[in-house]
Amino acid sequence: MAARDRDLERLIPIQNPDINNNNIITNGGSNSSSESVSPVISSHHSSSEEAMSKVIRSWASKKFMSGCVILLPMAITFCITWWFISFVDGFFSPIYAHFGVNIFGLGFVTSISFIFLIGVFMSSWLGASVLGLGEWFIKKMPFVSYIYSASKQISAAISPDQSSNAFKEVAIIRHPRHGEYAFGFITSIVILRGSMGAEELCCVYVPTNHLYLGDIFLISSKDILRPNLSVREGIEIVISGGMSIPQILNTMDSHDVHATGLGKFAVPPV
Repeated sequence: MAARDRDLERLIPIQNPDINNNNIITNGGSNSSSESVSPVISSHHSSSEEAMSKVIRSWASKKFMSGCVILLPMAITFCITWWFISFVDGFFSPIYAHFGVNIFGLGFVTSISFIFLIGVFMSSWLGASVLGLGEWFIKKMPFVSYIYSASKQISAAISPDQSSNAFKEVAIIRHPRHGEYAFGFITSIVILRGSMGAEELCCVYVPTNHLYLGDIFLISSKDILRPNLSVREGIEIVISGGMSIPQILNTMDSHDVHATGLGKFAVPPV
């Protein structure tokens, strides 16, 4: 019997409690360490996703703004051009529609041709005589004469005839205080006489936001800086709010100013 009991003990495995306890402790430690590492990995993953999201949003925002910057001037140009064509086309389109001719743009071509023929006719001696007679008749009207005079001055400012331009030159003046400058246009020259003598003054028009809505200053010729800009370039700078101004401006010397013709206004003796 004793030998049989020993054989049974050899066949049946006996579980060691110390080994089981060690396995439990080891498994518990590995679980706790994996649980502590898991939040670190998840936080790092979320921060990477947030950074990638910011990069994508910034890239998309820049590309969208680039598209707006490119398309906005084109859209504004198209809308203004379309409105102008439709407006000019409306002068002669009803006449063509009355005869059953409905072709878009035909009235616009007719209007442009009509304006061109008016310019050719008014350049002749007969056209100038007719224009002078019409102006004489308009100036006799009390209220209409003021409107016509103002409109004619605006037209003279953009006239291709240099002798009739309202804006003679672009000027830079110290305004509103010393050390600060403003853009303006020389419109005329006046002579200021006083007890101390005579002084040549330039009538300078300083525009604000819109053309022909600004202030007029009488500035001494010695205080005016004349840059190497044409009147058209000066108007573009004003309309663009200073965004089209060159980075470097060169001013004209005094002998160059006299060579341009402004120096012909000699100060007469008192």
